[in-house]
Amino acid sequence: MVNPSANGWINKFFSENKSNYKEYNNDLLAFYHDVRSSGFIYGHVIHINLVNPTDTSQLSSDEISKIALLNSLFSIYKIVSNSENEVVFIEKAISFYTFLHQKGTGLFSKSKPNLEECIANRIQTNENIFAKNFSHIITNALLFMDILAFKKYLEIEENPVNYLKRIEESTIVLVSNALSIKENPSKYDDLLIKLFENSLRYTKFYRKELAHSDFEQFEKFDSILEKLYLLDLATMAMWSDDELSSIEKDYLQTLCIELDIENTEYEISLINIDSYIKKYKNEIPYFNYSNPMKHFYEQSNKNVTKLITRNGKRLTKELRESKELVQLLAKSTISDLDKDEKKKVKKQLLDICKTIPSLTIFLLPGGGLLLPILIKYIPQLLPSAFNENLED
Repeated sequence: MVNPSANGWINKFFSENKSNYKEYNNDLLAFYHDVRSSGFIYGHVIHINLVNPTDTSQLSSDEISKIALLNSLFSIYKIVSNSENEVVFIEKAISFYTFLHQKGTGLFSKSKPNLEECIANRIQTNENIFAKNFSHIITNALLFMDILAFKKYLEIEENPVNYLKRIEESTIVLVSNALSIKENPSKYDDLLIKLFENSLRYTKFYRKELAHSDFEQFEKFDSILEKLYLLDLATMAMWSDDELSSIEKDYLQTLCIELDIENTEYEISLINIDSYIKKYKNEIPYFNYSNPMKHFYEQSNKNVTKLITRNGKRLTKELRESKELVQLLAKSTISDLDKDEKKKVKKQLLDICKTIPSLTIFLLPGGGLLLPILIKYIPQLLPSAFNENLED
C-alpha cells in the first residue's frame, strides 16, 4: 500500500499502478466526470481514479488528497502530452510548482525540491489541527485549479501564476454572488465564504455584485474543464436540502449560457452535487460545524486509529524501548500523574512521533489535542507490558 507520509511514495505509486491508469484518449469530458465522481472537485475524495481503485481505508484525508492530486496531474499530463513518461512528468510538475512559489523562502529555498515536497506543500496549511479539520474541504476543492493551471502550463510553458490569479478571482466572484442571491441562506453560507477566503493563494477576497453583463469575464475560460469546474463550484455554493428557487436556477442557467455549457451538463452538475452531499454529508466537516468539537473528535479519532493501525508494529517497537514512558502511562491508569510526570509523557510521546513520518501530525500546531487519542490505544499495543507495570 502506498503511504503518502513516507519518503518515496510517488515512485511506489507509479510502480504499483503501471497497468492500472485510466485511459482517456484526449477525452477531457470523461476525465472531468471521473474526477468529479471521486469527490476531488468537492474537496472530499472518496476514491482514487484508477481502473482498480487503491485501498485508502487506512489513510488520512490529507494522504488521500495527495494521491488524488498526483493522479490527476499525471492524467492531465498524459492527455496533453500524449505520453506516459513518468520521469518527464515529474520534471514538468516540479518546474510548474517552482513557478508557483517565490524562491528563497521555505521549501523553495532549495535549488530544486522534489515532487513529494511540492504536493505536501499544496495540501498542507498553516492552520492549527482544529481549524484545518474544517477548512480542508475548501482548500482541497480549490486544488483542481492546480490541474487547470498545469494543463495551461503544459500547453504554453509560461509562468502559470497569472492564470491562477485570474481563475481564483473569477471563482470567488462567482461563489460570492451565488451565495448572495440564495433565497433561503443556510447557516453554512458565512462559513463557506470564510473558508474560501482563507484558502485563496494568489488573490485577496472581495465581494462584488455581479451584473449579467459581468458574466462576460468568464468568456476567457474556453476549456471544458474550466467551464464545468466554475459551474460545479457555483452549484456547490447554491446547494441546500430544498429544491433550487427559480431565481437560483436562472442564475445557474445564465452562467451556463455564458460558458456555452449544454443543458445536459447543467442537469448532471445539479444531480451530482445533490447525491454526493446527501451521501457523504456526515463525513464532510463543513456540514458538521454546528457541533465542531464533537465532529473534530470523531474525525480525529478515525484518522488517528488509521495511523496507529498502519504503524502498529513500529510504534510498538518504539514504545517497548521507552520503559519509563510505559511505566508512567501504566501508573496513570490507577492514579493521577503530577505535573512533571505529565510533561515527561508528552515529551517522550512526541519524541516517538518524530521517528515515524505518519505520526508527525501530532507535532503540528494543535497536535497536542490528539495525544489523548493516541494514549488510549497504547494499552492495546502493549498489553503484557501494562499488566507487568500494574502488578509492580
